[in-house]
Amino acid sequence: MTQHVSPPRGGTEKTTPVDQPPAWRAVLARADVRTLSLVGVLAALILVGGITKPDEFLDTRNLQLVLTQASVIGVVTVGMTFVIMSGGIDLSVGAIVALSSVWATTVATQEYGFGGILLTSVLVGLGCGLVNGLLIAYGGMVPFIATLAMLASARGLALQITDGKTQIVTVDSVLDLGLRDAYVLGIPPLVMVFAVVTIIGWLVLNRTTFGRRTVAVGGNAEAARLAGIDVRRQRLYLYLLSGLCCGIAAFLLIILSGSGQNTNGNLYELDAIAAAIIGGTLLSGGRGTITGSVLGVLIFTTITNIFALNNLQSDVQQIAKGAIIVAAVLVQRRTASTT
Repeated sequence: MTQHVSPPRGGTEKTTPVDQPPAWRAVLARADVRTLSLVGVLAALILVGGITKPDEFLDTRNLQLVLTQASVIGVVTVGMTFVIMSGGIDLSVGAIVALSSVWATTVATQEYGFGGILLTSVLVGLGCGLVNGLLIAYGGMVPFIATLAMLASARGLALQITDGKTQIVTVDSVLDLGLRDAYVLGIPPLVMVFAVVTIIGWLVLNRTTFGRRTVAVGGNAEAARLAGIDVRRQRLYLYLLSGLCCGIAAFLLIILSGSGQNTNGNLYELDAIAAAIIGGTLLSGGRGTITGSVLGVLIFTTITNIFALNNLQSDVQQIAKGAIIVAAVLVQRRTASTT
């Protein structure tokens, strides 16, 4: 015999499961798990480095070197994270870094000193980002094709400017930033710039309408358009942001190497994409974190350093990186299928 329970008088019964957490808490929990997993991988790598080469790896100078090398590609990765989250891709970041670095280190540019080199690096990066953004957002080109064309063009122009030669920086105020005397409390200036860019990127992504629009465009561009978001303008801004990060990274690379070369930034696009992917950024767009991308950069830079200290060949290093990328993508697919 079936019993019928009548709802209380005065309204319709509302059933609210008290044992089920809100959706946003579940999202935060998954994000925390991904972040903790990356921290665990980084800690394991540090442990490996400390066991295999304790004197060299744990030396303060070596740790400073790891952070300094991570700073250049890290700044590029921050911009790349925004682009990928919007559902795009930027294959030209390495070539833009090269072009910015050689344009900023010509004899004519160096005559304007520190300000001239910095301004040129940033403006060239912004200019290339503007071209990418216009072609993709308003020209209707596929991001892969547009940025691939920029990759070839920027590399060719960088080679033409340098004529295949290394351009030595002679501005003391730029070179001094790479010396240990410029360190603040043992922290290199390049690392501090990277930290500032990371913090700003995190705030923009998580605390501004620009960040919310980026996520919305990457999640569903048509729905974002119907919600009143100017999708084309947002994409233009994102490639400008990527170009800006490349210009800043080029200036950091100039400080680090003391020169400008057309080979600068080689394979930066692959390293930046890989770091963003293992950091939890979806290639299809709509999800990603600046924290995860930064941890991805630190993981790859630490791997490179450990391999170098142990005199392992670069081909083994590339195989290891490839395996990590594949594993990260498989984890992403499994996570996406269970959510």
